Amino acid sequence: MEQAFRSKRVLAPDGLCAATVVVRDGRICDVCGWGDAPAGAILHDYGDLVLLPGLVDTHVHINEPGRTEWEGFATATQAAAAGGVTMLVDMPLNCVPEIINVEALAAKRKAAQGKTWVDWAAWGGVVRGNADSLPGLARAGVPGFKCFLIHSGIDGFAWVDEADLRLALKKLRGTGLPLLAHAELAGPVDEATKALSASDAGWRRYVKYLASRPGLAESDAIALLVRLADEFQTPIHIVHLSSAGAALKLLELARKRGTPVTAETCAHYLWFAAEDIPDGATEYKCAPPIREAKNRDALWRGLESGLIDMITTDHSPCPPAMKRKDEGRFDQAWGGIASLGLALPVVWTAMRRRGIGIESIAEWMAAAPARLAGLAGRKGALAAGADADFAVFDPDAAWTVTRDDLRFRHKLSPYLGAQLRGRVRETWLRGEQIFVQERFAGEPRGREWTRA
Repeated sequence: MEQAFRSKRVLAPDGLCAATVVVRDGRICDVCGWGDAPAGAILHDYGDLVLLPGLVDTHVHINEPGRTEWEGFATATQAAAAGGVTMLVDMPLNCVPEIINVEALAAKRKAAQGKTWVDWAAWGGVVRGNADSLPGLARAGVPGFKCFLIHSGIDGFAWVDEADLRLALKKLRGTGLPLLAHAELAGPVDEATKALSASDAGWRRYVKYLASRPGLAESDAIALLVRLADEFQTPIHIVHLSSAGAALKLLELARKRGTPVTAETCAHYLWFAAEDIPDGATEYKCAPPIREAKNRDALWRGLESGLIDMITTDHSPCPPAMKRKDEGRFDQAWGGIASLGLALPVVWTAMRRRGIGIESIAEWMAAAPARLAGLAGRKGALAAGADADFAVFDPDAAWTVTRDDLRFRHKLSPYLGAQLRGRVRETWLRGEQIFVQERFAGEPRGREWTRA
């Protein structure tokens, strides 16, 4: 049976327009005029609400199996659905075992069964010594691979150096699969930290933590990755870019040469500023760190210019005790920001303040991450042939984030108390409603997507 989804503001690939999206068997079969719904189709008329493509978040830490007490498929995917996200790509850590071989991937798939409210995929991992496991993971359908150029915080997911990267890139060359990299080099971080660590004093101050993760660590790492992308002609993606300056210049020069390199930033780097982070507020700790307001402005310019391709969350939760709120020491707290489900209103609120039209959300938070994960044509766009994934969004709704709005496992986030504009009213996955009126509908029906 056909369904027709109609709004005066449909965010189609060509921009915002009055249109009707026609759905059959869970897929979009047509995008036609507002008054052209097929006779006999079930009509969903959303008036002036914005009909967005289901968002795609390619940087989340679900943590199941092995650290399900940190997060899990059920709570993570519910949080996603409440925020209009219909596709998640899970990082290969902090689960146990880490996704560095096909056996670990099988354990991840088994853990997900019957729990996922949205569709999902899993990145494979590149660590020291597992280059020979990469072809097997590729054959098993992972959409790409993730590595760290600095200690990941998880001993089971070892960081890699240039020699390790070369071994991995030889395996990936010609596959089209991207290598995602946490782009900080240990050298600049070690030097900066050494200069600060003569005394434990001051680690409650955010400015000290910020000084321990200098922007040079990011730009030096990006210079290395760009050089390797040039040499191997294999796509490399920079995750969670936080430092603008020199890093954006490197990306600009690489793009002019045609280097296959892309980059993302995260909602928290676009919303918060270092100057506003209180002493002891370890819920703000992440790596790379949140930097100054002028750097935040430069990241926005990078997005608008196309040097930064997309926005993700890097949802990286942990049990509240690991944030060490009692001590408030940034050197001892776990680094990671819980935010899944909040990115759309956070980003839209900031866009409104900057005079950026809502059309950019479709590229930054849906189409571009779908391309990264090899899902173009199926996810991230309101176009014929794509899955019928929608978010019905009220862009004018004003609200304040409370604990009740946090759908992920632990109700700790630096976004608590944030005054936002824009709220997801409904979310649809492959033509079926999964979230409406602040409640979840039906049963978990998410699927794993594998790259052919």
